[in-house]
Amino acid sequence: MAEEIKKKKVVSAADAKTVTKAADETKKAAKKVEDATEEAAGTVTGKKKTEEAKPVGNAKGLRIGAVCLWVAAIAFELVAVFTLFGKINITFMNTMTFLIILIVLDLICLVIGSQLWKKANHIDPASKKNKTKFWLWNNMGLIVAIFAFVPLIILLLTNKNLDKKTQTIAVVAACAALLIGGAASIDYNPVSAEEKQVAEANITGKVTWTQYGKVYHIYIDEDTWCQHLNNSDTVKVGTVEEAIAAGKTRLCKTCAHNHNLEGIEDLPLGGSGPD
Repeated sequence: MAEEIKKKKVVSAADAKTVTKAADETKKAAKKVEDATEEAAGTVTGKKKTEEAKPVGNAKGLRIGAVCLWVAAIAFELVAVFTLFGKINITFMNTMTFLIILIVLDLICLVIGSQLWKKANHIDPASKKNKTKFWLWNNMGLIVAIFAFVPLIILLLTNKNLDKKTQTIAVVAACAALLIGGAASIDYNPVSAEEKQVAEANITGKVTWTQYGKVYHIYIDEDTWCQHLNNSDTVKVGTVEEAIAAGKTRLCKTCAHNHNLEGIEDLPLGGSGPD
C-alpha cells in the first residue's frame, strides 16, 4: 500500500512538472500574440516605431579615411595615365577594359571618401569666420573629383595612339564618372560651427528625423509628432548633434514656429517639407 502511494506521488509530481511546463509555453505563446497584436494595432493607428540614433563618431578618423581613399582614387588615375603612355603593359586584358576598370575603381574610392568627409564636416564643421576654409572644407570632395578625372579625360582626348572605339568609350566613361562623382561629393546641406553651436544651445531636448529626410524636428513624446512626420512609420530620436551628424543640418520650419525658435540669429532653419 505504501509503495502504491509512493508511485502515485511520483506520478503527481511528474504531472505537476508537465502542467507547469505547459503553462510556461502558453504564457510565451500569449506574449507573442500580444506583441503581434500591438504591432498590428500600431500599424493601423499610425503609431511610429522609434530608433535610437547611432553614435556620432570621430571626425578626425573619418577625415583620415577620406584622404586615404582619395589618394587611392588619384593612384588609379595615375595607373590609367601610365597605361595610356605605354609605361604599363597589359597582357591579360585589352586596354579598353583595363581603363574602364580603373575609372570605376577611381569613382568608388572618390565617392566613399567624399561621404566620409561630409560626415566628418557634420560632426566637426568649419567656422564661417574663415570663408576660404569654410568653402574648401565643404567642397573638398568636388575638388578631388576634378583632379581625379579631368586630367585623364584631357589625356584620353589628346591621345593619338588609341583606336577610335577605345578612346570614345573611355572618354564617355570618364566623363560619366566625373559627373557622378562630383554630384555625390557636393555637400548640399553644409552647416557651420556657429550654426551648430546655436542649435545645440537653444534645443536642449531630443529631436527626431527620418532616414531620408533633410531636416530634424522637435521631439516631445511618442504621441506628439510634427505634422510633417505623419506619413513616416519609423523615426530616429537623438540629440541635435546626432541629427546633424546624420546629415539633417536644419530644423524644420514648422517646429521652429511652434516652439518660438524663428527669430534666433544664425539658427539653421530649414524648409517645412516632408520629414
